Amino acid sequence: MEEKFGLFDIIIYILMGLVLIAVLYPILHVVAVSFSSASYIVQGKVGVLPKGFSLDAYKHIFKSSQVPRAYGNTILYTTVGTMINILMTAIMAYPLSKSQLIGRTIIMKLIIFTMFFSGGTIPTYLVVKSLKLINTMWSLVLPNAIWTMELLILISFYRTLPISLYESAVLDGASEYRVLFQIFLPLSKASLASIGLFYFMGHWNSYFLPLIYLNDSKKYPLQLILKDMLLDDSSNISSTVANSKITSEAVKNATIFITMIPVLLVYPFAQKYFVKGVMIGSIKG
Repeated sequence: MEEKFGLFDIIIYILMGLVLIAVLYPILHVVAVSFSSASYIVQGKVGVLPKGFSLDAYKHIFKSSQVPRAYGNTILYTTVGTMINILMTAIMAYPLSKSQLIGRTIIMKLIIFTMFFSGGTIPTYLVVKSLKLINTMWSLVLPNAIWTMELLILISFYRTLPISLYESAVLDGASEYRVLFQIFLPLSKASLASIGLFYFMGHWNSYFLPLIYLNDSKKYPLQLILKDMLLDDSSNISSTVANSKITSEAVKNATIFITMIPVLLVYPFAQKYFVKGVMIGSIKG
C-alpha cells in the first residue's frame, strides 16, 4: 500500500529546509566574502555570491608562510592521529568483544565511567609533561589514542560477526592477531570508516589540546592561527596588508574556507560508510 504524503511530511520538509538554509547560508557567505573585492566587503554588499571577484585574499594567505605551515601541521597531526586512533581502537575492541574475557564486565564499566568523568585537564597535563611530550605532535595524539564512544561502536560491531568465523580460524591454527587483522578488520570496513570520520573531524577541528600543549608557533595547527585571525585584526597575517580592516575580513573568510575544504571533500565519500557503520554497530551491544 502506497503511503500518503500528509501534513506531517510537509512539516518535516519545511523544518529540514530551514535547517538547510541555516547551515548553508553561512558557508556560502564565507566563500563569497573570500572571493570578493575589498570595496564591496567594506560596503557590506556581499551576500551568498561574490562581488567584484578577487583572489587577493588567497594570494596573501599562500604568500605568507604562517598559514601554509599551519595547514601542513594540521594535515600531519590529523593523518597520524587518525591512523593511531583507528589502530588502537581496533586492537582494544577485539578482546572486549568476547563475552568469555575474564573481567570484561568490570573493564567495560570503567570504560563507560570515563565518558562521564575524565581525568581532568591539570592531571593530564602533568602526565604529558612528565613524559616530555610538551610541544610535540605526540602530545596531541597519544592522550586521546582511543575515544570511548568509537570504542563502543567497534565493540558492538565485532559482536555482530558470526562466532563460527572465529572458531573456524582458530581450528585452522590462526593466532588472535591473524584473526583480527585478516578476518575481523576486512569485515569491519564500514565501522572503521565511520569511526575514522569521527577521529578525522576531531583532530582536524582540535583547538584546546594544541592551545595547552604547544608553545612553538611554528608547530601550531590551523585552528590556532584561525583563532588569532578572528580575535585580533592586528595579527601577523593581516598586519602586512595596506588596508587591514578590509583585507582582514577577506583573509579571515578565505582561511575559514580552506579550513573547511578537507571536511567538505571527505564527508560525502565517507557518508555511506558512516551511516552503515553506525547502524550496524548499534544493532547489537
